[in-house]
Amino acid sequence: MLSYEHCELCPRRCGVNRAAGEAGFCRMPAVPRLARAALHRWEEPILCGQQGAGAVFFSGCTLGCGFCQNDEISRLGRGWDAPDLRRIFLHLIEQGAATLDLVTPTHFLPHILPALTPKLPVPVVYNCGGYERVETLRELEGLVDVYLPDLKFSDGAIAASLAAAPDYPEVAKAAILEMFRQVGPPVMEDGILKRGVLIRHLILPGHLDNTLAALDWIAGTFRPGDVLVSLMSQYVPAGRLAKTPPFDRPITADEAAAARSWLELCGIRAGFVQERTSADSGFVPEFDGTGIKIETNV
Repeated sequence: MLSYEHCELCPRRCGVNRAAGEAGFCRMPAVPRLARAALHRWEEPILCGQQGAGAVFFSGCTLGCGFCQNDEISRLGRGWDAPDLRRIFLHLIEQGAATLDLVTPTHFLPHILPALTPKLPVPVVYNCGGYERVETLRELEGLVDVYLPDLKFSDGAIAASLAAAPDYPEVAKAAILEMFRQVGPPVMEDGILKRGVLIRHLILPGHLDNTLAALDWIAGTFRPGDVLVSLMSQYVPAGRLAKTPPFDRPITADEAAAARSWLELCGIRAGFVQERTSADSGFVPEFDGTGIKIETNV
């Protein structure tokens, strides 16, 4: 049973009593805090369909990425309390959401699990940074249809420096294997991913080796087509490292081309490759409480 009382939801395993107001690494209370709940067209097309994904952006995060584009909600905690998640989920579906996209949800799972029951009529997407406990993920079996994890770092030293998570590579790899165990290879229907694992990797400026090693692991672990891969070129300077080289610039054309070539050389065919034009802060949504006011009447 997952709980906030002795919180061990994420790999940090802080052990604090969030129900009594104690703060762990995520700095979040026990009541879910959301920054936005709205149709979102900037996920991969197989998650958005015609109307968009029903994206629910949870405040707080179990990682500490210094380059986070969503820093105002992930680190600074901007958001609104929303205890009745089921109502918000159903409202997004009524608007025509192709999927229910739960963005950075792990630290609020004790509220999310009952809100997913009974089963919703659209695929539930678990959109996370990849830094997940296998034991926690097992509680989601049968409730999540699509896992959308990042595989951010292939090197523990980089993960320690950029996200305060030296154990990230081994933790994320174990988590992705558990995700695949639960949902298996991709299942498509009418252009929508109904079931499966879609692994995202963001190319970081000056860290091409990190990308090549991440792609190597995916290619060496899964049979072709077992998982989908999204190679992302959308990096823009943001967060605490925005003025620190090399994170003060987008990726170069050479970095993007090298990553794409390696993806092809690895034999990874099933997935998506972002163009460098996606490196635009205009794609980051407004975290203004949209969609949460139906719950809070703010």
